[in-house]
This record gives sequence, C-alpha cells and structure tokens, in this order.
Amino acid sequence: MKKFVNAPKDFVPEMLKGLALANPDTLKYVPEYNLIMRTDAPNPDKVSVMQGSGSGHEPAHVMIVGKGMLDAACPGDVFSAPPMDYVLETSKLLASPKGVLHIVNNYTGDRMGFDMGREMAEADGVTIKTLIVDDDVAVSDSTYTVGRRGVAGNFFVIKAVGAASEAGAELDELVRIGEKVNSVTRTMGMALTSCTPPAKGSPLFDLGADEMEIGVGIHGEPGRRREKLADANTIIDELTEAVVTDLPYERGDNVALMINGLGGTPISELYLAYGRAHEQLAGRGITVGRSYVGEYCTSLDMAGASVTLVRLDDEITSLLAAPAEVAVRIF
Repeated sequence: MKKFVNAPKDFVPEMLKGLALANPDTLKYVPEYNLIMRTDAPNPDKVSVMQGSGSGHEPAHVMIVGKGMLDAACPGDVFSAPPMDYVLETSKLLASPKGVLHIVNNYTGDRMGFDMGREMAEADGVTIKTLIVDDDVAVSDSTYTVGRRGVAGNFFVIKAVGAASEAGAELDELVRIGEKVNSVTRTMGMALTSCTPPAKGSPLFDLGADEMEIGVGIHGEPGRRREKLADANTIIDELTEAVVTDLPYERGDNVALMINGLGGTPISELYLAYGRAHEQLAGRGITVGRSYVGEYCTSLDMAGASVTLVRLDDEITSLLAAPAEVAVRIF
C-alpha cells in the first residue's frame, strides 16, 4: 500500500485536523467526536443540519460543512458508522431553538447510531427530526442495509435542506423538502477496481484486471453482478437504464444529472461518461436542467462511477441553485 498514512488509527483525526486548519474562519474541529462544525453554529435563527456516516467518502460529509449546506458532520472511522456518543454530543452542541435535523444514509450501523444518539439527546431536551436517504437502485437489500442504500444522491438532499435552513425554514418544512428530494432521486454505480482502507492495508475485495462490479456499494458491498469489463458506452448505458426505469423518469422530465467519481477515476473519464448519459437522456426526451460532474461521494481510491438523476421542479431547482460556501466547492 502506497498512501499518505502514518498510524492507520490516526488517519481520520489527522485528516479532520488538516481540514480545520485549512479553513480556520469557517470550520471548527472537536477531536473527541470526530466533529467538524461551522464556527458560527449553532445559530438560534435556523435549524441545525448534521450528517454522519463513515469516513472514506470525502468530500462527503465533512468537506461540505458550511453556509447553505451542513452545519456539522461527525463521521466514524473509515467505512464505520459514527458511534452513538458522537451523534449525541454533536446534537447537543448544535442544539438550536429551531431544532436539529439528522440526515442519515440508509445503512444499519448509521441508523442505529443516530437512533440511539437522537433518543438520548431528546431526553436532554434537544428537538430532533430525521431524514433517511435511500437513493441506490442497485439492490433492495445489501450487506449493510435493510432496504436501499444511501449513496451519492444524499448531496441533493443536503443541498436542498441546507439552502432552506439558511433561509429560515422550520424543522417540519425541512423534513418535507428532504423527503420530496429523496423521493425523486435515484443512483446506480459500478466499480472498475477495489479500494484500500488504511487499517487493512490491502484491497477490500478482489476484482480481476478484466472484471467490473455492476451496482457496487460505496463500501465495496456486492452489486447486481460481476462480469467481464465492457466499454464505457455499454457501462453508462446500463447505469442510465437502471436509474431511468426505476422511478421511472419520463419523456418531458427536467432533471439534474450527476456523474460521481468513486475516488480513483480521472475527471476526463467522468466527462466522457457524462456525455454518453446526456445523450441517452436526450434520446428518451428527458432534458438535463442541471449538471454535476466530479467527486461527491467516494469510496477512498476506488476506480468507478455512479449515475444520479433528480427530477426537478421549480422548488427543487431554486434550492439547488442557492449559494453555498463549503471547503470543497463542488456546488
């Protein structure tokens, strides 16, 4: 393994420390809880919005803490859900008179940690509501979930509720908006290679040089199938077909199209993939109203990509277009 790593157990704390030092005016690091939070949080005039999940998916979620996005993120170790005490203490630190919103990707460990943390924070008088993100169409149940996984589509939920929160929306309104965005968002990904967690020091799973995994999860969970490597158009056509037909998206729809890199795919390849997906949507009479190409929710150094669609309306478009200020300027 050739990586910028010292002791594997220090990988996440050292990353978070560097992130805070690079953004001293806007971000605060609380090492006891792997917590990155806005320096101006909590704000009594807005609902506090927080995420967790495991590390290893950067820029999700610690690098999108900022105005118009998250107020805080408290990740666990690489590919590990945040412990209950991280969720509890972050919720208490973010407690606002207008409440706290938890955004949780649908993984069993994440849901358990957030459920227990929420219950204990509520016992301390914190008002909390929860949004579950489950945009992955690849499988109905997986190694880590009951139901669909939450993957790159979480960015659209975060962006929409973050913008609404910044504008002063109430907690119940944020839940409505988040559930609405999640309901019209679908994602499917694939892997060309495995990834290497620092603590393991070797690839998380074996994938032959001439193989690809269709429908892979962002922790390396199995997808729909493993097969021989195909050309780019064949791959993108399958991902797009799976996403479009799931909702389904229909002729006349206006959508946001995201091509998300999983950490080890050059941006040139992501734009190649975007071009093909755009053409496939146009052929179906679906208009791309907003475009997103880059790394949003990764899997360390995995080569691969995912396709996400969001059905747009005036409300969602306005929220996605609202300004945001975060460490990694991807919106």
